[in-house]
Amino acid sequence: MKAIVYTKYGPADVLELREVEKPAPKENEVLIKIHATTVNSGDCRVRGLNGPFLYRIPMRIMMGFRKPRKPILGVELAGEIEAVGKNVTRYKVGEKVFAFTGMRFGAYAEYSCLCEDGLLALIPGNVTYEEAAAVSFGGTTALHFLRKGNIQSARKVLVYGASGAVGTAAVQLAKYFGAEVTGVCSTANLELVKSLGADKVIDYTKEDLAKRGELYDIVFDAVGKRSRSKCKQALAPNGQYVSVVGQGIAKVRTEDLLLLKELMEKGALKPIIDRRYSFEQMSDAHRYVEKGHKTGCVAITVGHDRKL
Repeated sequence: MKAIVYTKYGPADVLELREVEKPAPKENEVLIKIHATTVNSGDCRVRGLNGPFLYRIPMRIMMGFRKPRKPILGVELAGEIEAVGKNVTRYKVGEKVFAFTGMRFGAYAEYSCLCEDGLLALIPGNVTYEEAAAVSFGGTTALHFLRKGNIQSARKVLVYGASGAVGTAAVQLAKYFGAEVTGVCSTANLELVKSLGADKVIDYTKEDLAKRGELYDIVFDAVGKRSRSKCKQALAPNGQYVSVVGQGIAKVRTEDLLLLKELMEKGALKPIIDRRYSFEQMSDAHRYVEKGHKTGCVAITVGHDRKL
């Protein structure tokens, strides 16, 4: 099978299209023929090993000191089950699924094997492969941190970075939980964030949060670019500040993917895709994501008829 491989840390150019061995499912695994994956900021950080300074040594310990232990990146995928292990009961050949591989990576390939009770779920009939692939990282991250902030009905929630992969999911999920949502983004994305259900929007290029005087029960920094002290100035008494940076990695459960599936099916959660790239354009996709200006997600279409 074909896969995008990196054998050393570095810029987007280290990513190469190669022929690798096609996996075979174990007794409790399904083999997924991947039709779509994504590029998110985490993929770029791992590829370049360029996370926050304090995390660089731990990252090398986890990922490999001299070179990557897992040479195929990608944490989100959507595709069709091509084969199942003999003990698999939950899924059948031909079913369409989306999955989150997490630190196992491996989604930048034509095929992947996953445990049947792992982080995967059926794709709703009203969702494309690209949309299904684009929901798991942002959606599960948003769920984790909103819950960490004790999301409840009628609470006032501020989402800083409301136009990113996590932010667009957070706005919609906070509305699902019954919160009053204010989204913070740039001028170009105000209408998008409104369309996702935000009750109010703030243009961070024109307004200073600290000077507005409005207080929130949850302040969620969905991009990790706002200082903790400034975010806390907008907190109501007993309010909760949560951020994707400095508060650990989101814990993902199968139940979370099932909730995302249900909400997509109902039309209550719409994955936002900024750009689509072909498998061969993976390096270009990484370069675009590294600029830090994407809206929602960047999807990769995985065709199965390419030549090396």
